[in-house]
Amino acid sequence: MLYLDPPAVPSRGRLWSHLISDLSYAELHAFAEALGVPRRGFDRDHYDIPAERVPMAVWLGARLVPSREIVLLLRAAGLRRPKPRTVSVPAAREAGISAGSRVPG
Repeated sequence: MLYLDPPAVPSRGRLWSHLISDLSYAELHAFAEALGVPRRGFDRDHYDIPAERVPMAVWLGARLVPSREIVLLLRAAGLRRPKPRTVSVPAAREAGISAGSRVPG
């Protein structure tokens, strides 16, 4: 099943939604392609969908859910990919590494 939240994230003069699948990334990519969303809209575990494409996504079968359910659905499906942790500026100075470096784990 495909899900998206209401458009609420402002960026580049638009509002954006998050489109996810609780089945597979293959299902998500195929749906985004059918919706006309470029692959560059994929961010770790979801697609960023502009508000004007939300009605078409729903018409094609995506289910609109509250934003707080998006992460819960991804976790339940085992498809959540969190942002990589990075080193803060003070910690980087102390460790002698570059700020923003990825931290294992």
